[in-house]
Amino acid sequence: MINQGLKGVLFMEDIKLERGNPNEKCPIEATIDIIGSKWTFLIIRDLLIDGTIRFGDLLRSLDGISPKTLSLRLRELEKFGLVKRIVYPEIPPKVEYELTEKGKSLETVFIELKKWGLTIIE
Repeated sequence: MINQGLKGVLFMEDIKLERGNPNEKCPIEATIDIIGSKWTFLIIRDLLIDGTIRFGDLLRSLDGISPKTLSLRLRELEKFGLVKRIVYPEIPPKVEYELTEKGKSLETVFIELKKWGLTIIE
């Protein structure tokens, strides 16, 4: 059970791992559905590091991703409200991407995963 305090703030000590009701979507499963692919995760990582970035710069920072896959993943992240696409009225067109507040809220998750990752690669 999640306890919501003043102004809807969640108290993290009240959140426990549980299987839940089979008729309801598991929050962990829902999260993996959104950010669970390798490229999506790395796109979010790079946006957390760089802030606002152009498509070509993001493409160069992700070794091995195709332009088609990057475009698809960015559209998915936009659909879920994690990434904002900024189009400037210029010729040639200039487009940049940045995380929304919802996307930025993943930073603590990424930091904890990095900490855990450091313990297993040493």
